[in-house]
Amino acid sequence: MSSPATTPTTTFSTLYTHLLTLPPPLLPPPKPTSPSLTSTISSLALHPTLEAAFHLLNNDLPSAHFLCRHMQAPPAYEGMYLHGILHRLEGDYDNARAWYGNVVGSEVFREGWWRGREEDGVGFVGRAEGLRKRGEGDKEAMGRESVGEIRAVVEFCRRKFGEGEVRDARGAWKQTEDEAHRKMGQDMVSGGKGFRQF
Repeated sequence: MSSPATTPTTTFSTLYTHLLTLPPPLLPPPKPTSPSLTSTISSLALHPTLEAAFHLLNNDLPSAHFLCRHMQAPPAYEGMYLHGILHRLEGDYDNARAWYGNVVGSEVFREGWWRGREEDGVGFVGRAEGLRKRGEGDKEAMGRESVGEIRAVVEFCRRKFGEGEVRDARGAWKQTEDEAHRKMGQDMVSGGKGFRQF
């Protein structure tokens, strides 16, 4: 009598190890490297920074962007840094430079660029731009550097937030003041929180 087939349990470590075997995220991808991993990554219910980083390692920019857009103000420097990496990967280099500039001096940026200098991170953005636009640089070496940068953020966040489930991630969401005011206005018009209900 045969036993039923078993499916190995996906854990943080097994998934992370697998993601590191994928082609490195470096240039704008046409689609996620492995679309089936999107739901696997999300099902772990990791801290949003770790989930976003895993999506980046899978070249799933829309899923990562959804998460990063909710962590775009201090003290969510980890999400802000990932936002910069995301824009570098999608080829929006000026936006990437701006996000890198916003996190210079933060602990997580120092982890990603061991000297913590803006010119190191921004210099890498420039090299990625040169590779994409002019074919300049060593693509393989830059791919390793890109993965190394994301790995540094993952390891920082792993130590800070742990690798367990986060069922209520609202504490991680940080919006800029302008976005908070825009949302408040939107809620007053359409969300039943204003002077009149619609």
